[in-house]
Amino acid sequence: MGELTLPNTGPIYLDASGFIYSLERIEPYCTQLEPMWRQAQAGQFVIVSSHLVVLETWVKPLREGDIALEQSFRELLYAREVQLIPVTLSLWERAARLRAATGLKTPDALHAVTAQDAASTLFITNDRDFRRVANLPVIVLDDLL
Repeated sequence: MGELTLPNTGPIYLDASGFIYSLERIEPYCTQLEPMWRQAQAGQFVIVSSHLVVLETWVKPLREGDIALEQSFRELLYAREVQLIPVTLSLWERAARLRAATGLKTPDALHAVTAQDAASTLFITNDRDFRRVANLPVIVLDDLL
């Protein structure tokens, strides 16, 4: 298994899959992501994502009535080392333009423009579709296997 190469500084964007893998301990991805969490907790960088991850990560615990899992996601998403970025009208407009140009799904387009807006130095995902976005420094976890 390849190692995730992390930047020395700058925000790292994590889409919903990364939060889910980490919290639900889904292998091999949670092991790949552990160094990122340790370094973020040490203050080396901040992990950023869109407020959209609240919706994306809470669906399963809400559907299953798993209050403990919902609370665990709440704690992770609002941890000191995580910064959630509000979805603004400007981001929605840019996401629409990106979606029209690349064919990305709506949530993915919103994640991509949010990462760009945050000047993310790395975008960690398991969705190869993000490679369609110019100037987005994408790492696909499956490519490291």
